[in-house]
Amino acid sequence: MKKILLAGIACIALAGPAGAGLLSSTGPVIAILDGELFVGTAEGNYDGAGTLSIHSQKNAALTCSGKFTSSAELGGKGKLGCSDGSSATFTFKRLNIFKGHGTGRLSRGSMSFAYGLSAEEAAQYLKLPKGKKLAGNGTDLKLVNL
Repeated sequence: MKKILLAGIACIALAGPAGAGLLSSTGPVIAILDGELFVGTAEGNYDGAGTLSIHSQKNAALTCSGKFTSSAELGGKGKLGCSDGSSATFTFKRLNIFKGHGTGRLSRGSMSFAYGLSAEEAAQYLKLPKGKKLAGNGTDLKLVNL
């Protein structure tokens, strides 16, 4: 049985390409970092470790990547570093082995995210900017006015 925490966003022991494959799962991540929408993927591995890679929908050059660890009993935690020099620490809760949500503290603001969920499902866990909502599908998401 796969033991994966962040199959969707996710976040601390490294499992690079050599650790990927049959004992890992990759899924979508939707995140709000300091009021800005980011999307990407997370890969969780059998041992509970994984990696995360997201980018800003507003500025594709702004990217963030990180690592996480997790367990069904304790949830997960991780660290994220971004191309603009900002960084974050976060924690998350699993809804099931492939889905979950979390929050964190970004050096320039707050962070909320969901993984393995559709935009509609994720919206309830995301701290969206006031007067905004998620629109679109998959990685083609936008923050639009209510």
